[in-house]
Amino acid sequence: MNVLKLGIAAGMLFTAVAFFLTAAYVPYFPDRSVSRGASVCAYTAYLDRHVPELMKRYDIPGATLAIVKDGKLAWTKGYGYADREEGRRLTADTPMRVQSISKSVTAWGIMALAEAGKIDLDAPAGNYIKHWEFPGSGEPANQATVEQLMSHTAGMPLGDVFTIYSPKEPIPSLKESLTNSAIPFRKPREGFFYSNVGYNILELLAEEVTGRDFAEYMDGEVLKPLGMKGATFVWSKSVTPPLPKGYRLDGSPVPVYLYPEKASGGLLATAEDIAAFAIAGMPDFSQQGVLSRSGVERLYKARAEKLGIYSLVFDSYGLGFYTERLSSGERAVSHGGQGTGWMSHFHAVPETGDAIVILTNSQRSWPFIAGLLNGWSRWCGFSPPGMTRILLGECVLWALVGLIMSVTLVLTVTLIRTVRIAAGGVGDRRLLTPLRFGGAGRLRLVPFGVSLFILGGLFWCVSQKYLFLTAVFPAVSVWLGAWAGIFAAVLLISSFYREK
Repeated sequence: MNVLKLGIAAGMLFTAVAFFLTAAYVPYFPDRSVSRGASVCAYTAYLDRHVPELMKRYDIPGATLAIVKDGKLAWTKGYGYADREEGRRLTADTPMRVQSISKSVTAWGIMALAEAGKIDLDAPAGNYIKHWEFPGSGEPANQATVEQLMSHTAGMPLGDVFTIYSPKEPIPSLKESLTNSAIPFRKPREGFFYSNVGYNILELLAEEVTGRDFAEYMDGEVLKPLGMKGATFVWSKSVTPPLPKGYRLDGSPVPVYLYPEKASGGLLATAEDIAAFAIAGMPDFSQQGVLSRSGVERLYKARAEKLGIYSLVFDSYGLGFYTERLSSGERAVSHGGQGTGWMSHFHAVPETGDAIVILTNSQRSWPFIAGLLNGWSRWCGFSPPGMTRILLGECVLWALVGLIMSVTLVLTVTLIRTVRIAAGGVGDRRLLTPLRFGGAGRLRLVPFGVSLFILGGLFWCVSQKYLFLTAVFPAVSVWLGAWAGIFAAVLLISSFYREK
């Protein structure tokens, strides 16, 4: 009888795991009609079929994409809604918040100052900032070099990523923001730590060195020269088409908002603008006059290789760019961004002239982006970039959901049988017997404690403003949380039953 029960349970586990693993992974296989070397028309026709499917799967309101082939913009298109509530469609020329892609663009502006001889990347950033002082003693903040700020190795904190401001309300100045945030938590060069604050210091540095507003400087020296016609670091009501709404993980809309800073995440741009930026970083294909070839290469040179959790998907970080060596030999450069209601990403392979830009107005977009990168790399003939490991992670989580579901069902069936026996007076079992701290009662405290631990963990997760798991895996994390809660509840109830 025990062997039969074990067989049934094992069969249920295998079936559930196989079902969820298949259901999660199958949609990511690209259409077999689109193979390596297929025409741009064939690939974009595939995208027209595939993108809406993925958007529906992850409940993403809108996305704009751009494809670069042989160093030229080959295609761009908008999908879905800029404003779901009003039914306003998202078009290719709609400006989007690109969030931390702003750092890559800012890095170009700082490198341009270095090539003009106005700053030395190896010099302390404090040498160029005369009208603001680092909070506290200024040490070791004053010793962080420009290059360390650009490579996230200056020991600066992440900064406040949750506070946003309506265009109608007072907003702190850049200096006020930095006075509250530019407090290092460790010495420079002690390792990589992703920091918005570091790039906001670079914004102030650029203003002090040039004597110009940062947005004005970037517009005149970087954005327009690179052909980023629709890009700007300044929002205004006159922006046409109007900026879309963003959408949180729970699907709630986010109206237009502003940050006190611009360099770390304040750029507004179309997918075509970011495509033009990616092309500018392809020395063999671009004739841009902003940076020299050596300047571009200096941006891509690895400065940090131990990236913490980012090492799961990237090899290293240069100056404003993540870099990786694909298994097929090519070097890829990229950057993504996320904020309240937004996610973005671009991936480029400079030596071949290929790039893809993905901009969305939803915080549920990492698996969506990873799925598109997977298909794009297959079409281009590259090995899948590290970002596609998000898909593997999602498959593993779906398998875990299947496992928890199966165990919960087996436990539930056993519990129902126990309750029926106890209620019917069959055998010698007791219903809801009190817990004891000795003998067999000690064994019953284990499931009791485990169930409370799981429920407590779920409560903590729900109370957090930001949770990495739900941000990267928005769809499967809901199922995982729900079935973990059901499992904990069944385990808690079953801990009150024991056989005498």
